[in-house]
Amino acid sequence: MEMIAHNPANGVYAASPDYIHALEVRQPSRLLFVSGTMGLDQQGTAAADLKSQLDLIWSNLRAILTSADMTVDNIVRLTSYLSDGAFMEANQNARLRALGGRAVPTTAIIVETLRDDWLVEIEIIAAG
Repeated sequence: MEMIAHNPANGVYAASPDYIHALEVRQPSRLLFVSGTMGLDQQGTAAADLKSQLDLIWSNLRAILTSADMTVDNIVRLTSYLSDGAFMEANQNARLRALGGRAVPTTAIIVETLRDDWLVEIEIIAAG
């Protein structure tokens, strides 16, 4: 499988170091679509604060990826659902740490979550 970033120099605004416009995935043998994942522990309880929820989200995503014999290196698309726009920077920093600085196509959306104590939800697509 080959991954190629696409950031046209003309006709669209410039990408940033942590953002790419598109990622072409050539000849994947499988795709994994992961539901929105929250910062919940194994008992389904939300962590008390944003940092702890982001830590749990990425731990949960790594466990899901591992179950499919994948790692965060297989992530090719990510969508974050934030209950508050003020969470954008913390979410971005957690993503960059989790992906080791690797940029993937990503979107962040401000939403009303299903429960007040769910601060962030992240869904991913992975390819292998």
